[in-house]
Amino acid sequence: MLITKLKKLLPRRVASAALALVMITAVSVTTFAADAKMLVPVGRAVGIRLESDGVMIVGIPDKCSDDQTPSPSRKVGFRTGDVIVRVGKTEITTGEALKSAVTESRGAPLTLHVRREGETLQFEVTPHKLATGEYSLGLYVRDGVSGIGTVTYFDPETGAYGALGHAVSDSETGTVFPLREGSVSHVNVTDVQVGKPGSPGQLRGEFDFDSKLGSICLNTENGIFGVAELEQVANEVALEVADESELHTGGAYILSNVEGDEVRRYDVEISRVFRGDEAEGRSMLVTIKDDELIARTGGIVQGMSGSPIIQDGKLVGAVTHVLINDPQKGYGISIERMLEQSAVAVPEMAA
Repeated sequence: MLITKLKKLLPRRVASAALALVMITAVSVTTFAADAKMLVPVGRAVGIRLESDGVMIVGIPDKCSDDQTPSPSRKVGFRTGDVIVRVGKTEITTGEALKSAVTESRGAPLTLHVRREGETLQFEVTPHKLATGEYSLGLYVRDGVSGIGTVTYFDPETGAYGALGHAVSDSETGTVFPLREGSVSHVNVTDVQVGKPGSPGQLRGEFDFDSKLGSICLNTENGIFGVAELEQVANEVALEVADESELHTGGAYILSNVEGDEVRRYDVEISRVFRGDEAEGRSMLVTIKDDELIARTGGIVQGMSGSPIIQDGKLVGAVTHVLINDPQKGYGISIERMLEQSAVAVPEMAA
C-alpha cells in the first residue's frame, strides 16, 4: 500500500478550522486586477478548497508502513514540497492516481517526474512489496487542502474577488500549494478559539462545498483570486481604492465575520507603515482597538486573514498575519499590492 497523507475531498458538509491556506488553455481570458478604482470591501468568511496541480510530497519517513522496511524513497533525492506530476507517461493529479500507478508497477522500477522550484526532475524508485501484497513508495503525499478565510474585495462589474492577502501554503512544508482548481463556498462561523500570547487563535465553522460561490484561479503570495457570485455584497457601498503611498499611521477599521455569517466593523489602528526594503511582504502593522472584538477573539485569529482595512473612507488593504506573542497586533498588506498580483491573464472561469 502506498503510504499517503491525503487531505481527502471532504463530505458535502464539513466542520473546518481556519487556513494557517494554472492551467493555461486557449480560451478567452480576463484579468483579476479589477482596474476600477472603486471596489466593494467584503469581510465575509468563506470555505476555501484547493486541489493540487500534481501531488505534493509532505513527508519521507524512514520506514514503510510495516515499520520494518526502509522507505525506498528515502535515498532517492526527493524533498518535501516536491510535486509529483507524472509516473512514466501517466499524468498524476491525485493521490489515488499515484497509488494506482504504484500498484500497476508490481514492484518494477518507476520513473517519477517531479516539479521543484520551476524545474522538472526525474527520479527512479522501486516500490517495496509489503506483507499485505500491496506496494509502497514510502512517501506521504497530499492532493488537496481546505479551511476558512476572508474575502477582501469584490468587483460587481466583473465578478472578480480577492481574499486572504497571502498564499494558501501547505501546513507541513510551508510551500505555496500548487493550484489545479479550487472553489470558495458559504461558511457559518460556529466557534472561535481565542488567541492568547504564544497561542494563535482561529475561527471554526461549517461550510458546504455544494454551496459554491465561485472559483479560485490564482494562489499567490499576496492572496487568492478568482471569479465569484457575491450578490449579497454587490449592492453594498463601493469604496475608492487607496494607493500604497496614502497609507499612514492612525485610526482605521476592519470588516470581519467572527460569528455566524454576520460581517461587522471593528476599530483598529495602523501603528506602523513599512516602505521599501523593510516591507518584506508586509505593508503595515495593525493594532486591534475594539474591545468587543478583543473579548470575542482575543484580537486577530487565523481565518480573519483577508479582512479589509478601511482608512479615511478608502479601501487600503487586508489583514494577513497575527503576531504570535501579541494577538492584538498583526500585519497587513496594501490593496495596491493585492491588485498588482492579481493582474495576470488567466482562463476565464465561470463562478
